[in-house]
Amino acid sequence: MKCLERPVWNRYTREELAKLTVKAPDKAVYKKVFHNWDTVAKPIDGLGRFELLTARIGAIEGTENIDISQKAVIIMCADNGIVEENISQSGQEVTLAVMKNMAEKKSSVGKMAKLVGADTIPVDIGVNHKDRIPGVLDRKISLGTRNFRNGPAMTEEETIKAIFTGIEMVFACKENGYNILATGEMGIGNTTTSSAVAAALLGCDVSEVTGRGAGLSDEKLAHKQKIIAESIDKYELKEADALQILETVGGLDIAGLTGVCIGGALCRVPIVLDGVISMTAALLAERIVPGTKEYLIPSHKGKEPATEKLVKELGLEPVIDGNMALGEGTGAVMMFSLLDIALSVYQDRTTFSDSKIEQYERFIHKW
Repeated sequence: MKCLERPVWNRYTREELAKLTVKAPDKAVYKKVFHNWDTVAKPIDGLGRFELLTARIGAIEGTENIDISQKAVIIMCADNGIVEENISQSGQEVTLAVMKNMAEKKSSVGKMAKLVGADTIPVDIGVNHKDRIPGVLDRKISLGTRNFRNGPAMTEEETIKAIFTGIEMVFACKENGYNILATGEMGIGNTTTSSAVAAALLGCDVSEVTGRGAGLSDEKLAHKQKIIAESIDKYELKEADALQILETVGGLDIAGLTGVCIGGALCRVPIVLDGVISMTAALLAERIVPGTKEYLIPSHKGKEPATEKLVKELGLEPVIDGNMALGEGTGAVMMFSLLDIALSVYQDRTTFSDSKIEQYERFIHKW
């Protein structure tokens, strides 16, 4: 089933990106799924937000017979030139090393995904290494981004190509039978790029959205925040549009994930978000193609300070509060398992009539 005509993918222009529109999820199906939950022999809203989230997935898929059995995590891997400024504990060599582990299913997300029956799809969208890695999908746009302290991280063409690469990934995954996808990433320095993008998008102080990443000292955190603040001022990003913000201080991994979010909305595939990197991509996607956020499923809050502001802006409520900061898509994979558990009650539901119990009555209906 084709979700969009493919010739657009080869153009990679701001104008073609601006033409993309999404339809809202099916409100009637949402109400039907929500009603079905009320017939299950349990207290009204007994499974809380999981009832709302599964109704959201049904509305996205366009059916009350929800199916999320075929799962995959799209893991965008890329390097960031800003690491030259000593804003992280590790160098770019770690991006490559972890990507190789992902290819062999040895990283954290690979082990967790195997347990819940999900596939992992590591994508080299911009790692600073010329060789192809077996088990990694080669979609390299450049050998990492530039140091945004000195100039824009990407060109407009590179940025838009990365976005459309993410869209294409969702298109291909749907063609291959996947019915729910998660966002993952790997790239040393990407809490710096995501903090810069978030601060510019939200128009807030850099200190409100910039954390320690993989564990910076107070001194290095202050240095990181200073570089971000100076760059936002230098490029006047608080007056810029989302695409310009992304190309100036973002990363190829974030751009790719922005496309994954948009692709989910175009192809009617639910996209489970991970932490702060993918939430930043989600807000970019919503600003670039309004309505995208209705196709996104939150997973966890995460440790980075930007998360709270991002989820509030997106109107999403993560259900896992584990203070995690692992990345790779690990929180989204945890959410896969929780959704499966909730759906086990919905799909093989025991009704009040089955149990010979009088059905509870709902007094306020939700949408």
